[in-house]
Amino acid sequence: MVQFIPSLLLALPAGHVADRYERRLIISLCTLTSLTAALLLLYFAAGGVRGTPPIFAVLALLGIARAFLSPAAQSFVPNIVPVAGLGNAIALNSSSSQVATIAGPSIGGIVYAFGQSSNGINSGAQLVYGVAAGLLVLSLSMMLLVKRRGTGSVRAAVSWGSMLEGLRFVWCRKTVLGAISLDLFAVLFGGATALLPAFTQDVLRAGPDVFGYLRAAPGVGAGLCGLCLAFKPITRRIGVYMFGGVAIFGIATVAFGLTRLFGVAMIALVLLGAGDMVSVFIRTLLVQLETPDQIRGRVSAVNSVFIGASNELGEFESGFTAAWLGLVPAIVLGGVVTLVVAGLWAGVFFPRLWRLQTFDQLKDQPANGT
Repeated sequence: MVQFIPSLLLALPAGHVADRYERRLIISLCTLTSLTAALLLLYFAAGGVRGTPPIFAVLALLGIARAFLSPAAQSFVPNIVPVAGLGNAIALNSSSSQVATIAGPSIGGIVYAFGQSSNGINSGAQLVYGVAAGLLVLSLSMMLLVKRRGTGSVRAAVSWGSMLEGLRFVWCRKTVLGAISLDLFAVLFGGATALLPAFTQDVLRAGPDVFGYLRAAPGVGAGLCGLCLAFKPITRRIGVYMFGGVAIFGIATVAFGLTRLFGVAMIALVLLGAGDMVSVFIRTLLVQLETPDQIRGRVSAVNSVFIGASNELGEFESGFTAAWLGLVPAIVLGGVVTLVVAGLWAGVFFPRLWRLQTFDQLKDQPANGT
C-alpha cells in the first residue's frame, strides 16, 4: 500500500512531467532514486536502522520513483524505435520484463543464501541490496547512453486542464478506451494468481515448492509468448487476436479452478500467461500508435493507473469472493465473468475494436467512434 498510494496520487502529474520534460532524463532520475533506495536498504541491513518506519519511508520513495518512471518509460519507447519495429520492441520489452519478474526473486534468494552461508547473520540481505545497487548503476549508465529520435517534447503549460488531457483523450478515443477497460476488467475479475497460496495448500494439498512452480507458470507462458511475438508480431485481425487472448485467459482461469491435478494447473496457468501477453501486446501497441507524442506520457499514466488499480483491486476482489463463496467457486466465477466481459466488449460496447483488422485502420477512425 505504501508503494501503491504514491503511484495513484501522482499519476496525473507524472504523466504531465513525462510530456513536458525529456523522458530520458526522467527515467535516469527515477533509476537514480531507486539506486538511493537500494543503498539505504543496504545500510539498514548492515544494522543502521531500528524499527520499521524508515523501511516504509524507503518503500514510499520507491513508489514515488515508479510513479514517474512508468509513464516516462512507456512513452519513451516510440521515441527511440522506428514505427516499423515498434511491435518487436514492445514484445521484447514485455517478455524481458516477465523473465525478470520470474528470475529476479529466485536469483535474489540464491544470492541471499550464498551471503548468509558465507558471512553469517544479515550478510545475505546486504549482498542482495549491494548487487541490486550495482545493477541499478549499470541501468543508469546504459540509459544515459541512449540517444533519442525525433524532436524534443512540447512543453505545455501546467494546469488541471493539461493534466486531465490524457483522461479526455482516452474517453474520446473509443478504441483506446475499449482496449484499456477490457484489460482492466479482465484482470479485476480474473485474479486467480492472488489465490495461489490457498489453492496450493487447500486444493492440491502441496507445499511451498509446488506453489513456486505455479507462481512462475504465468510468467513462463507470457515470456515465451512475448518472444514469439517479438519475432513474428501480430499485424492482421488484431481485434480478434486481442479478444481471443482475453478469452484464453478466462478459459484457462476456469480450467485452473476446476482441476485437482498439478500438471493440469501448470498448463492452465501457462496458457493464462500466454493469453494475457497477446492482449497486453496488442493493447500496448494500439495505445502507443493511436496517441500523439505530445500527450503520450499523460495517456500512459492513465493506462498505468487503470492497470495498477485493477491488479490491486483484483487481488482484493479475489480474496473477498473466496471468503464469501469459497476458493474454487471464486476462481471459476472470475474466469466466467472475464469471458462475459470479453463478449460484451466485442459485441455490444466496442464492436469496432472487435472488427479492427490492422493497426493502419486506426488512422481512418473518428476520434469518438465506437
